[in-house]
Amino acid sequence: MSNWDVIVIGAGAAGLHCAAHAAKRGKSVLVLDHAKQAGKKILISGGGRCNFTNMYAGPDNFLSSNPHFCKSALSRYTQWDFIGLVAEYGIPYHEKTLGQLFCDDSAKDIVRMLMSECDRYGARVQLRTEIMSVDFDDGYCIDTSRGEYRSDKLVVACGGLSMPKLGATPLGYQIAEQFGHSIVPVRAGLVPFTLQEEDKERFAELSGVALPVTAEANDGYFREAMLFTHRGVSGPAILQVSSYWQPGEAVTINLLPDLDAYEWLKTQQQQQPKSQLNTVLQAHFPKRVVTALAEHHQWPLSNKLADTSNAQFQTIADNLNRWQLKPNGTEGYRTAEVTLGGVNVDEISSKTMESQKQPGLYFIGEVLDVTGWLGGFNFQWAWSSGFACGSEV
Repeated sequence: MSNWDVIVIGAGAAGLHCAAHAAKRGKSVLVLDHAKQAGKKILISGGGRCNFTNMYAGPDNFLSSNPHFCKSALSRYTQWDFIGLVAEYGIPYHEKTLGQLFCDDSAKDIVRMLMSECDRYGARVQLRTEIMSVDFDDGYCIDTSRGEYRSDKLVVACGGLSMPKLGATPLGYQIAEQFGHSIVPVRAGLVPFTLQEEDKERFAELSGVALPVTAEANDGYFREAMLFTHRGVSGPAILQVSSYWQPGEAVTINLLPDLDAYEWLKTQQQQQPKSQLNTVLQAHFPKRVVTALAEHHQWPLSNKLADTSNAQFQTIADNLNRWQLKPNGTEGYRTAEVTLGGVNVDEISSKTMESQKQPGLYFIGEVLDVTGWLGGFNFQWAWSSGFACGSEV
């Protein structure tokens, strides 16, 4: 049996960052992962360029049953700390939009940096190692496909259920429950919506069309692009609001976020009374979008503006500024960027990430009930929670 001070399960963003910081403090650290490659989710993120943090990251950008939990870790290891590490390695990067920072070249630069940090301080990363069982007997005993390992401290950093094609499993939740932790119900987050069958058929021909919108559900309100897909709707605004949406609810979409649609239509009526409604709407939307929306909402497209009543204008304006889109569901974990819910943070130390139920057991990253917005926030949670844990174990 191989003995270590710290064993980390999961060679992703949080696990590797934690391992490097623990090893930096002189601890013997072993990282175990069943994958063939470390940091697989990092590698595909941001279109292969890794949106590794956000310049505006703060507690308000995270969802959790306890919104205060993330504050300590985020304040102790900020986006500027990670940006400093990236700069130390000479990795070129740029801001895309809304504070989102991406590698100029490749997400591989971030994985190489994390692996270099582990090598630099002596943390060993062992891949292709399946976890068979975890037991506690005056220390943690991890039985794997490559033998048994023992440690004083165990860090669970194996993520959530999103993107199963990358190897996502419920292992982290299973370990948590084994040691008495409760799990806040999990579901797919930052995920495209699917539409009802009749709407799917109606909007399928719009696949690939993007529109600037605001999307709103419960406490979530986002102004970004919405993208029609062959199954439903996606794009940044939709992914963001999906984390706030609950099944069975409608999402409020504003297709003209810069205009009061009723006032605009009335102005057009005064300025060009003989124009058809169809012509006026095509000044703002592609023809096929106007056609699909008109069929969906039953607009009188051939009406001249002069012949259109105030009541009709009001209905069209409501459809444009307050479209109540009721999704059929989401595309699920297959395409979800994150998992909402997870290990109940009320049972975890916000300072150290240690279990309050089991000494020497730690949880970091996505496995916890902390979920960031789209735009580098979830990676920042990985860095911050990994640092908090690595500074303690």
